[in-house]
This record gives sequence, C-alpha cells and structure tokens, in this order.
Amino acid sequence: MPPRSAPTERQRRLGAELRKLRVAAGMTTEHAAALLDVPRTNVPNMESGRSGISAERVRTLAGNYGCTDQALVEALAAMAVGREKGWWEAYRGQLRDDFLDIAEMEWHATRLRIAVTVHLPGLLQTEDHARAVFEAVIPRLPSDDVDVRVAHRIDRHQVLTRPSPPVLDVILHEAALRVEFGGPAVARRQLEHLLRVSERENVILRVIPFKAGGFPGAGQSVVYAEAPVPQLDTVELDSTHGPEFIDNKAQLAKYRAQLDAAQDLALARPASRDFIRTLTRDL
Repeated sequence: MPPRSAPTERQRRLGAELRKLRVAAGMTTEHAAALLDVPRTNVPNMESGRSGISAERVRTLAGNYGCTDQALVEALAAMAVGREKGWWEAYRGQLRDDFLDIAEMEWHATRLRIAVTVHLPGLLQTEDHARAVFEAVIPRLPSDDVDVRVAHRIDRHQVLTRPSPPVLDVILHEAALRVEFGGPAVARRQLEHLLRVSERENVILRVIPFKAGGFPGAGQSVVYAEAPVPQLDTVELDSTHGPEFIDNKAQLAKYRAQLDAAQDLALARPASRDFIRTLTRDL
C-alpha cells in the first residue's frame, strides 16, 4: 500500500510517539525495520503517520524499545489502524482536514477541558448560532460551504451523548455569553441551550464574570483533550488560519495550569447557571 499523502493528526501523533520510544531506546530505523521484517524506509513512513501500523506491531516495537508502561503501550495500540472509520470521514473532501482532526480528537478524548473568552465552544453551539458564526468569516463563504460546516459542527455534538461519553468541562467568560451572534432571538435560544446541556451529568459549565478581572490566557481559546494516558494528551488552539495541535510536555503543563487558574476564578456550577439565566431574561 502506498504511503498516505495526508495523514490525520491522530496518525501523525501515533507515529511521533513511536519515534520518541525508538530514540529513547537508542535504536536505529534499520534495527526497527528488522524487528518488523520490513524495508528500512517503512519505519520513517510509520513515524510520520504516512504508513499504517497494526496494533500488534505497535506492541512489538514498544516491547523491543524497552517501554514498561503497559497503559501507554495499549493506548498506542488502540490508535493503530484497522479500526472502523469515524463519522467525520463522511466529510473528507468537503471540509479541510483539520476540521476532521478536531472531531477525531474530541471523539477519542476521555475528558475535554475548554476555556473560551469570545466564541462559544463548537460542542455547545446551536445550529443558528453556528450558522451566524460561519456567516461572519472573512472571506465570506458560499452558502453551500456554510451548510457543510454547520452540519459538521452539529454532528460533533454526538460525542456528548454516545455511550461512555467524555466529560466536558467548560469555562465560559461573560464576554462569550454576551456576544449576540445572529441577533437577540438566536442569542436567547443559545443561552437556553447552554442551560439545558449544563444539566447533563458529563457536562460541567462554569462562568467567569467580567468583575472577576483578568486571568492567565484570557486572550485565547483553549481545548485540552485528555487521553487514556496523560502522555497522549493534546491541546488544540483556534486561530483564523486553522487549529494548532500541541503535545509538548512543558506546554501541556502550562495549559493545565492556565485552566486551573481560570477555574479558580469561575463561579460554581449552580451560580454559573443562575448567571446565564439572568442574561437570558435580559435579552
């Protein structure tokens, strides 16, 4: 099978983690290839995510690399090829690949910690709110493109209602609650939706009011996706140019601390719901 021309973020991450293990073991690509009985060029392709690898071969490499962390080995094996394709694959060719990477990251997370200051998280947006957001981008999108992006965003919501869903732990700044995308009626329905979703057992919603003052990372939106093992955690940052995925250990620690600091300033869950109810009545 020829190498993939555009591996997904998850495929690239698996390859990168295997390379880390190989380098830490002081093993060459030639040695790794011999372990699998494949040409030497197959190993760089695997480590870049351009070639697939089976779960059994992941275990073979990890064992020979001297990795004794069995939880990490099994988490890497679970990332290997051969599993059923996710629902997001139906959008491949219709949307940029990074839209699909976000959906895949969310689907495989055990917990999603999110902090936003202006835009509400896509997982909590109503269809009308999402449409208003996409209609406000520059350059303006054709209506068909808006429709596809909205459909994909709403399809992402199924991660919250699937069996064994991840915990969604969201910190919303008051500014994000007050921006009236789509006008007052759409904004009111959006706030009502937040209240309904916040009652779910796997959803934690907290608000930072204006009067709380400044806090670390106030200028950016952060999504921290916890994996089955902490070594595979990922941070996703939004920008006008597309998402950025971060897995550097020091950076992950920084964003955990940033989220912890924001959480310390946020209202408790009941007080946050009361706050949103007050804003809803004012619209």
